Amino acid sequence: MNPTLIGIIGIIIMVLLFLTRMPVAYVMGIIGFLGFSIIVSFKGGLNLLAKSYYETFSSYGLTTVPLFILMGQLAFNSGISRRLYDTAYKYLGNIRGGLAITTVSACTAFGAVCGSSAATAATMATVGLPEMRRKKYADELAAGSVASGGGLGMIMPPSVVLIVYGVLTEQSIGKLFVAGIFPALLVTILFIITILIWCSFAPEQGPTGETFPWKEKFKSLLDLSETLAVFALVMGGLFVGLFTPTEAAAVGVFGVIAVSLIRRQLTWEKFVSALYETLGTSCMVMMLIAGAEVFGKFLAVTRIPFNIASWIGGFDLPAFLVLGMVVIVYFMGGCFMDSLALVMLTVPIFFPLVLDLGYDPIWFGIIIVMVTEMGVITPPVGINVYVVFGVARGLPGGSMALESIFKGIFPFMLATLVGIIILFIFPQIILYLPNLMY
Repeated sequence: MNPTLIGIIGIIIMVLLFLTRMPVAYVMGIIGFLGFSIIVSFKGGLNLLAKSYYETFSSYGLTTVPLFILMGQLAFNSGISRRLYDTAYKYLGNIRGGLAITTVSACTAFGAVCGSSAATAATMATVGLPEMRRKKYADELAAGSVASGGGLGMIMPPSVVLIVYGVLTEQSIGKLFVAGIFPALLVTILFIITILIWCSFAPEQGPTGETFPWKEKFKSLLDLSETLAVFALVMGGLFVGLFTPTEAAAVGVFGVIAVSLIRRQLTWEKFVSALYETLGTSCMVMMLIAGAEVFGKFLAVTRIPFNIASWIGGFDLPAFLVLGMVVIVYFMGGCFMDSLALVMLTVPIFFPLVLDLGYDPIWFGIIIVMVTEMGVITPPVGINVYVVFGVARGLPGGSMALESIFKGIFPFMLATLVGIIILFIFPQIILYLPNLMY
């Protein structure tokens, strides 16, 4: 049988298995192993399976993933996330939609010590949803701001998706981290503008909150000092080349533990809970990477990636239109797949094409993350939507309608799209810091 036909059949079976809600990592690994065995040999498939999983779980570069996830879990369990929220609320809570703006701002800050979109959404849902419900915020704005703001954890360094992209493309993770700062701030500003416009047309969505004296505002900044210190330590060390991304992650974990112990807000039970959550999330990410590695090798022997790249590259179109087609593929894929799995599946296909078109690989990496950020809130998968939906069921006020959450994310999707267009037109927003620092 023709290898390309085998590849197409494998992709169809994989999509059908996705619809049964089987874990993405296992589906990619099984289909990749079986397909590779059919085309090459059963022994070759076994060798591929063993090599891919061993190299993934023993990779020094990927140790950044569990370390940054642990840093985020420790920040949550030690109360850093709640102090972030309280500080932002004291400054922004007195304007219409201020709690939603607070949530988005806190998501950006928490993303700086977390790196996971789902973890940021879950943390801010736990902290923010009860407050917004207590202040009579509509479910659409409350859930939409949490689910969409959680996506900022994918852009704001340290980002797990950027780490994986850097490993797959052999790009500097330090450069990718630096490049993500301005885009994350840009999207945050666009989200805030979206909330202000939304609440001006529908005031019932976000009532005004209380006003705090400047004395309390300045005092709340002291509660934010440890977050700023950890972020400055991690990112500053990367900027000046003091340590590698893996070392930066380890320093970040140590910094969060030190701050939590000094404040006496990290108990042994919370520490163990953070370890368990980190272990579960890290294994999920590692299995996804290993499964995508196996499936990627299967696709390579089918020649499908090269055929697709040749087909798109064969169009007599300007480079920006070809890149636009690639972005559309990412957006459509994000509607059905987890963002991390999508990046690992598609980057080996499109990265060589993007380089041939003359685009900067660092710029392309940030654009990919921006597009997949839309995927984490886009139906029918929209992992952040389901995270917020699940968290809401266990909070005061009970569950909220899934339709209300999806309705609430559409204005933020448009804001993200505007941000992507701005970064297309002005690529130096992404590249300025990397070029300056490196």
